[in-house]
Amino acid sequence: MTGDSSLAGGPAGPVRAIVVDDSRLMRRMLVSALEAEGTIKVVAEAADAAEARALIREHDPQVITLDVEMPGMNGLEFLRRLMALRPMPVVMVSTLTGQGADISLGALELGAVDAILKPSGRPALAPFARRLRRLVLTASGARVRPPSATGADAGAAAPLPEGGRPPSRPGLLAMGASTGGVAALTEVLRRLPADAPPVVLAQHMPAAFTARFAARLDKLLPLRVTEARGGEVLEPGTVLVAPGDRHLRVRSDGAALVALLEESGPISGHRPSVDVLFHSVATAAGPTAVGVLLTGMGRDGAAGMHAMRTAGAWCIGQSEDSCVVYGMPRAARALGSCHEELDPPAIGARISGLLRRAGSSAPV
Repeated sequence: MTGDSSLAGGPAGPVRAIVVDDSRLMRRMLVSALEAEGTIKVVAEAADAAEARALIREHDPQVITLDVEMPGMNGLEFLRRLMALRPMPVVMVSTLTGQGADISLGALELGAVDAILKPSGRPALAPFARRLRRLVLTASGARVRPPSATGADAGAAAPLPEGGRPPSRPGLLAMGASTGGVAALTEVLRRLPADAPPVVLAQHMPAAFTARFAARLDKLLPLRVTEARGGEVLEPGTVLVAPGDRHLRVRSDGAALVALLEESGPISGHRPSVDVLFHSVATAAGPTAVGVLLTGMGRDGAAGMHAMRTAGAWCIGQSEDSCVVYGMPRAARALGSCHEELDPPAIGARISGLLRRAGSSAPV
């Protein structure tokens, strides 16, 4: 998940941030990282949830960075209360532990904009500082809603738009997302039946998180969800999540579709890249595929979705009003890549509707 320096500063001045972390040393490091370029001003620091609540009321920040593990009320519980009472952009700062990753993923489901891992040593400090600034700048322009506003059931999807025809029997679902994508992906996937076509997805996420993300989805959904290892034959009722440090591709092998992983360089700054995945799906599955491009900063996935549409796939972008950051779907829309734009519950309803029609042999 990436940011854009064009979001910074402007007539209103630097982005106002509050840093929340129980470690004085870590707070000093975070403040130094955030203020290094003058685009962000840390207006206050808090050592715990109680102090953070008072400082948020006093300073009205645009973004807060929140430690995952704190004494008393941990970051997840504090975020839950914050999103219910005063929704605002939050970037979680996670430890390298498994518990830290799980809390961060829970926070992203609750509406945190993004998460970053604390640096593991001195060589990691500079890359960490650059990434943290990008995430906070992106978060400052994000739409944030309480979970109840993003999790409402939309029922049936809208009537199909004119132009194009969905596959009569979808054979593969390809999905891509970045900032805000954890909650959006969950909303789409939880509406799919257990015998849905195979799903492949790329979510911009640190490598330490993707296996845990897959495990959380596996517990939540009727589908079987795993982090891709490479070489798997894609089967109905399964979801493969691209690892956070490799590209995921799909290849046709006779009548089967097979997952491939590669360690080539980032595409448009991303590995995994949604464009890499979607281009491969366009070649391997063509008109039998459905593509879904969800919330995120930048353009990743737009060109790949255009290739999918050109190959005959049905392509859906997330609606602007429901996106945390309407970047990737906007870029796809500008290219003419999307047949329609829907909010995440309606995307799930659309795909389920296509599957029901295919099962009943009714015309689409």
